[in-house]
Amino acid sequence: MRRRTRDGGCDPLPVALGLLTVLSGCVDAVAFLALGRVFTANMTGNVVILGFAAAGAPGFSASRSLVSLLAFLAGAVAGGRIHRHARSRRSRIVITLAAEAALAGLAAGASAVLGLSAEGHRSVVIALVAAGMGLQNAIVRVLGVPDMTTTVVTRTLTGLAAESFLAGGTDPRALRRAVSVLAIFCGACAGAVLLRHLHPGWILLAVAAGVVLIAAGYALHPASRRDGPAR
Repeated sequence: MRRRTRDGGCDPLPVALGLLTVLSGCVDAVAFLALGRVFTANMTGNVVILGFAAAGAPGFSASRSLVSLLAFLAGAVAGGRIHRHARSRRSRIVITLAAEAALAGLAAGASAVLGLSAEGHRSVVIALVAAGMGLQNAIVRVLGVPDMTTTVVTRTLTGLAAESFLAGGTDPRALRRAVSVLAIFCGACAGAVLLRHLHPGWILLAVAAGVVLIAAGYALHPASRRDGPAR
């Protein structure tokens, strides 16, 4: 699960990405179960829902999925700009996670102040959360840690099966892949359980706090301070 840095220390990035994966599962649980059958982290799901809605399938909202998709893309654009202007991998990650936490916190506040009964109010919350996830995904993509995408596990599951001993392989990354799948499962399960007892805003606030803690833990880790310039 852990990678070694050039000087032999443990790289904290895979651990940070694993924890972000847990939070992503929790975020999509809140979005799908409390905001009306929409995803804010898994954009594949939104594209599929848009297809359902276009075909007239009942119970699916094209507008909510489109809001989420467009906000996610806007967040990804911002993440791309952070990548190009950050001076190191450490600053890139910390800035991105700080912005994501701020958006999740704003979403929590909006859900508490505006409520979630009106469609427009839901769309505001959806857009804020999805923009934060777009930021995260843009940075995770350029970091390029194998099998740690934080929001989707289709490719991870494929690798887990295709490189397993059943397929004649040895799969040196089996543990990391299994942890990634388990992380998103646990996050989704936790989000669903918490929704039985808490307002979605409290869960989003907890997600924001979690992102802040992950960013701080990464930034304070000695190995993160030895990162070279951003590429």
